[in-house]
Amino acid sequence: MNNRTVKVIGGGLAGCECALQLLDNGFSVKMYEMRPKRNTGAHKTDRLAELVCSNSLKSEEPATASGLLKEELKYLGCRLLTLAENARVPSGSALAVDREKFSELTEQALRSYDGFELIREEVTSLDDTPTVVATGPLTSDSMAMRIGEISGKQRLYFYDAIAPIVSADSIDYDKAYFGGRYGKGGDDYLNLPMQRDEYEAFYNELVKAETVVLHDFEKRELFGGCMPIEEMAKRGSDTIRFGPLKPVGLRNPKTGEKAYAVVQLRRENVAGDCFNLVGFQTNLTYGEQKRVFAMIPALKNAEFLRYGIMHRNTYIDAPNVLSDTFRVISSKTPLYIAGQLSGVEGYVESIMSGMIAGQALASELKGLDYEVPCEYTLVGSLCRYVSSCPTEFKPMNANLGILPPITDVRDKKKRKQAYHDRSISYIPMPLC
Repeated sequence: MNNRTVKVIGGGLAGCECALQLLDNGFSVKMYEMRPKRNTGAHKTDRLAELVCSNSLKSEEPATASGLLKEELKYLGCRLLTLAENARVPSGSALAVDREKFSELTEQALRSYDGFELIREEVTSLDDTPTVVATGPLTSDSMAMRIGEISGKQRLYFYDAIAPIVSADSIDYDKAYFGGRYGKGGDDYLNLPMQRDEYEAFYNELVKAETVVLHDFEKRELFGGCMPIEEMAKRGSDTIRFGPLKPVGLRNPKTGEKAYAVVQLRRENVAGDCFNLVGFQTNLTYGEQKRVFAMIPALKNAEFLRYGIMHRNTYIDAPNVLSDTFRVISSKTPLYIAGQLSGVEGYVESIMSGMIAGQALASELKGLDYEVPCEYTLVGSLCRYVSSCPTEFKPMNANLGILPPITDVRDKKKRKQAYHDRSISYIPMPLC
């Protein structure tokens, strides 16, 4: 390979975004993806940019952290968000996608460049080629070991969980209705109501249901953003009723009845023939999922197209390894680590890291300087958190709490808007 060719290891969100940025800048990209020759246990296909957990990229509302991050990324030239919008399925104020269509559009975009080559094999070592490692939280043991040698520390990890998917034809629509919480999003969600006795029976079985024993983990550390529904329930009988089963703003349009708890389902694809159980990430055994979730009245005869699972997510001790552009500080040749492996958490956050790594590497190879946006932006704050977290390092997703505080606006809603307006005012034009 020459210095006009870059190796991108991993065909997930970060790797694909990074590759598109490099291709846009005139570089050739050899992308290595080990699936299907070697699978991860969580992926279901060999497609590029496969969404392993939920099909939602979270809210698009400007005054939320996830909405603000998307807006910043669009200004900065992000590619995958445009493709996601073209694969959209109804999801209220959130951006949710048809997984297969999104993967298909991503691969089409990559293959439209003459300089793109996809190589289906596992990479177990690193050489002097300019490289971006975006192998994701399910990095193979051999690559994780090599990355651990670079960081000089034992690899770190946390646990992530996936929600089940059910067939649309198997839902009892007499016990369900379409609508959105707080009157937002029209009829984008399918609501499955439970009255108090139904909820309490469901809850009692949920908290005592059998879970999968995870023999290969050294310790148990759950990431709060994907907390298994059964673990959340064990914190108290009202925890999930005030969380993913919150009935606020929902009434059965047929009867006007307000339920004690409501399970929401979100469309998985454009065809609308399957639904994801929102907030139902789980580590229950398959048999227990079928038994316990069938206690939700509308799911009594549900056909599970995919059961929920839990898996290990690997990440590095980024503050001791990476710069704010996701470059490995100690590497003499250009080496970047992007995606959840770098310590960002979430789909859009992973896309962000791939975008920054791709733009920064392109600049480095061109002999140009590159600076990430300032700390008043979510992009800049996330980059700085990863590279210089002052406390014990944990994976981080986009949230307004990592921004420099705004203290002179007391109203909560206005303060969120102030964060948005300040951040956008600091976003520069695309940097390369």
